[in-house]
Parts: sequence; structure tokens; C-alpha cells
Amino acid sequence: MRVLIIFFITLFTLAEDYFPDENWETASVEEVGLAENKVAELFEMTFEDDATMSAVLIKDGYIVHEQYADGFDQNSFGTSWSTAKSYYAALIGISLDRGEIDSLDDPVSKYVESYLTPEKENITIRQILNMTSGLEFPSHEHEMMFLEADHVKYAEKVGVENPPGEVFQYNNVNSMMIGEILKGATGKTAKVLLDERIFSQIGLENYTAWEDSAGNTMTYCCLDMSARDYSKFGLLFNRDGKWKDKQIISKDYVDESLQLYWGATPDMGWSHSDTRGYSLQWWISKFDDDAKIYNTSGKFGQFIFIDKERDVVFTRITKYRPSEGDVQKWGALGYLRFLGSINRALVVSRFLMDLGLIKLDDGSVSTPYTTADGESKEFYENYVKIIDRMADLEKDG
Repeated sequence: MRVLIIFFITLFTLAEDYFPDENWETASVEEVGLAENKVAELFEMTFEDDATMSAVLIKDGYIVHEQYADGFDQNSFGTSWSTAKSYYAALIGISLDRGEIDSLDDPVSKYVESYLTPEKENITIRQILNMTSGLEFPSHEHEMMFLEADHVKYAEKVGVENPPGEVFQYNNVNSMMIGEILKGATGKTAKVLLDERIFSQIGLENYTAWEDSAGNTMTYCCLDMSARDYSKFGLLFNRDGKWKDKQIISKDYVDESLQLYWGATPDMGWSHSDTRGYSLQWWISKFDDDAKIYNTSGKFGQFIFIDKERDVVFTRITKYRPSEGDVQKWGALGYLRFLGSINRALVVSRFLMDLGLIKLDDGSVSTPYTTADGESKEFYENYVKIIDRMADLEKDG
């Protein structure tokens, strides 16, 4: 009986909204009421995919388990790809809180002059964030924007093909416009706002926020940091936008983000995508009586999963080797944009790298880049099982 009382006292103490400082405290699986065999299974499935670089499991704010591929450690940077969308969308919420943006249902044209056209003037911020703007959506899904020198110039040229609010299309141009909305509302770039309003508030200092060569923040992708630091953002949303004694993002906006707006997204070639919902640049991977699990999601398998009810964060990042700088520089790879396909561009660039003709570590090319060993396969195949396991990590009985 005495042992049981001590256990519950420990459990209660650990659950008292702990937030990490420079050093992130750990807790044992048993201390936070999880089952060791279930946690082990979660990590086994995650590292069945050789592309996995790092994975961190956090319960009640404490690191319960973390694992790294050979040659990587807790300081190794991963790149976010589209996981960054959720970060930059949070800045919209903060601008709402501060009165810089009046409503998610404001037209984008109120803040972005280029949207003062007959076809775009009624597109709202909410529709941009929910991927229902109706903007043109080609077969390459605007991934080709990544190879351009000026991503805003590219994004502003994109026309409209559907009535706003009617069709979900996962369109990178929507997310690229977040930076322009924020600039129109605040006069500052998204990169500056991200540091001032989120990262500096949660003790996140070691990161790279990428800009294109024209100086535009790449708000649809491209933040580099460690798996631990990615997890801080998940913890911030788990805690209703609060960090220690500061309300960084209003609870109302967090609640708005973590709802089932779009119940089932179209299949985009991933084995799991048709099971997922979407809301304000967040995915919803499970929404039932067992659990409600939300996540950021990035190309090749970058994820921050959160389960608010259980105060669980699970971050998984794939292998990555950062290049120098924080501004895109294409150098000899600039011609890849003329291939018209991001997949063809990957094939050609990887071939040139294998031959040693192009190197990311000599300063001639500077950009986020995932090599073949960081491209997921088994993690996607195990996706539903991983989500189900994450929803059931507690000890039985």
C-alpha cells in the first residue's frame, strides 16, 4: 500500500506542468504511468525505417525515451519540410491575439495588396490556413516553387481554379502566403516574428529558419533544429499555448487549430493520408473515443505528434545533413527548375552528388536537402499502427 501511495504522489508531482529549461529533465517510463513494452514497440516500429534519424517521446513534459541513428545525437539537426507550416500558422494566432489581424475570416486582400483582384479579393485567411483557398493546383503541387529564386513572386502569380472554401487541396502556395499576411499585419517578416514571439519565449535558440534568395521567409517549409527542440513546439500546443507563466498563443487559437475541420483528406500517394483530417495547418491522425492525436507533417517523414489529453509528444525526424547558411543559394543546381518536376530534380541532383560534381558542404549550394537515406518508406507503411500504439501507451489495468 505504501509503495502504491508513493507511486501516485510521484505521478502527481511529475504531472504538474513541468517545462524544460536548458537541460531537459527525464523520467522513467514507470514514473509517468506508461508501459515499457508499449514504448519499446513504438520505437521499434519507428526505427524499422532506416531513414529515421531521431525520435523523442515526452510525457508530462519529461523526456521518457529518445533514440538516435548511428552517427547522430540529441544535437543533430533535422529539417522540417512542411512541419514548418504549423509553426508559421501559430504566428497568425498570435497576431489575432494582439489585434493586428481582426479575424480569420478577414479577406487576405486586407493585408496583401496582390490579392486585390476580382478572383482573389474574397479568399479569407481561414481558407488559406485550411487549404481551401481554391488556388490553382498543378500536378507538381507547387513543390517547384522550392527551386525558384523568389518564392513570393511565384506564389502571387498563381491563379484561382475553384470557388474558395469548397475543395481541400494541399497547396504550398497557401502556406507561402502566410508570410505576406503577417508582413502586411505587423510590418515584420515571419522569420523575425517566429524568433521574437515563439522561439525566444520557449528557450529555443539553436535553429535555422530558411529564406529564399530574395529574402522571403519560406513559410511553407524549412526550419532546421534538433528533435528535442521540435518537441518544444509540440509541448507548447499540448499546454494550450502556455509556457511556464506566459500565454504565448491564446488557448482559443490552439483549440481552433486542433479541431476536426476537414474530416478526411484526399489520397496524395501516402498510404495513410486518406485517414487524416486537417485544420489550420495541422493534421489530425486520430479523432475518436480512444484518442485525439494531432500532428505536424513534413515531406519524407518529419512529424511532431501530440496527444493533449494524455500530455504526450512524440517527435520523429529523418536523416539530414545541414548545408551552410540560412538563405537559399542554388549555384550550379539552379537549372533544375526547368525540369518541371521535383522528383526529376531530386533524381538528377542526387546523381550529380553521387558523382561528386555537386556538394552541399562546400558553400556553392545552400538549401535544405534530404538525401535518399532520409526518405521514409516503412514509417509510412506502419503509420496507422504507430498512431494506434501512441494512443495506447499506458500500463494495462
